[in-house]
Amino acid sequence: METRSIYDFITAQFKEGLPFVAYHKPNENKIKTIFLDEDEVSYTSNFTKKGFVFAPFDTTQEAIFFPGDRIMNFPLDVDETEDFNSFDIPEDPEVKAQHIHLVEKAIATIKEKGLVKVVLSRKRTLNISHLNPAVLFKKLVATYPSAMTYCWYHPKIGLWVGATPEVLLSLKGNRFQTMSLAGTQAYAGRTEVTWGTKEIDEQQLVTDTIVRNLNTKVDQVTVGGRQTHRAGRLLHLKTKISGTVDVNQSGLKNLITALHPTPAVCGLPKHEAAEFILENENYNREYYTGFLGEINLDVKQYRSTHRRNVENLAYTSVRSESHLFVNLRCMQLQDNKAHVYVGGGIIAASNPEAEWEETQHKLSTMAVVLKSFI
Repeated sequence: METRSIYDFITAQFKEGLPFVAYHKPNENKIKTIFLDEDEVSYTSNFTKKGFVFAPFDTTQEAIFFPGDRIMNFPLDVDETEDFNSFDIPEDPEVKAQHIHLVEKAIATIKEKGLVKVVLSRKRTLNISHLNPAVLFKKLVATYPSAMTYCWYHPKIGLWVGATPEVLLSLKGNRFQTMSLAGTQAYAGRTEVTWGTKEIDEQQLVTDTIVRNLNTKVDQVTVGGRQTHRAGRLLHLKTKISGTVDVNQSGLKNLITALHPTPAVCGLPKHEAAEFILENENYNREYYTGFLGEINLDVKQYRSTHRRNVENLAYTSVRSESHLFVNLRCMQLQDNKAHVYVGGGIIAASNPEAEWEETQHKLSTMAVVLKSFI
């Protein structure tokens, strides 16, 4: 009898209208899933449960929770990666004019009110001929193996897929790691590139803010060097930030509160930037620029020893781990439409035309997996 693949299970679950998530963490050799048997919506606000969370951009709204005891592992099963440079979305002149006007307004507000940065986004709706979340997820995993790729569905919330390159928080026992990710340029076959002052300054602002917000929550912070990070057809500037935390004094919720929303998806100062976004973007981001991932999962650790394997069990321990990612490079799928979300950071020195081009590059990064559906 033929063995059913992970994609067969996803298709069956979606047809039955039951909640699920399938996800592939960066560079792992397995796909994880949670399939639920009922369509009730469960939330978490304190992040003390063990499982998978899907949280919106708006911090006043609770995260949706799937229980960790339903997690299953499947072997990685993907096709050959598709050509990154084979599909672009044509510009919409009206949408372009609206976005450039919004960027100009943000620049004027930044100069007038002394803001440092505002992150603006837009939603592009594409018509698709049919909807197959399993095939779309398989394409995402194959195309972006170094990203957090996922397919998340709840009949009362919606269907979301994505391939995000940005870690919000990795917490293993008392050791944490996050990243500062900002600045964008198109990938042209090499990662040894030159970055402009605007991108370097923007990325440094994100780094400084994250470190400042964490300093009151953690015991120690270490900041790595700035490096170029490739995410599909795009390059970004990335800085790793790590350290230790007393998990009894500063729990997972406190760390999430310190980090979300990051300056890379909201701006600086946070409250003023969020106010401008809510008043001027003219659409609801929902789960775009929120976060998703595993929380408080028990993971076995095997201590190294020079002894023979006679007493292996004596050298194992269990620690709690959480792995959360910022929900970038994502889309929401409804009927025969794909709503693709893209954005970019605006500072006083931003060029509106260049900011539009950046969103076009990001749009193409996601749209490449939609070729067979359009």
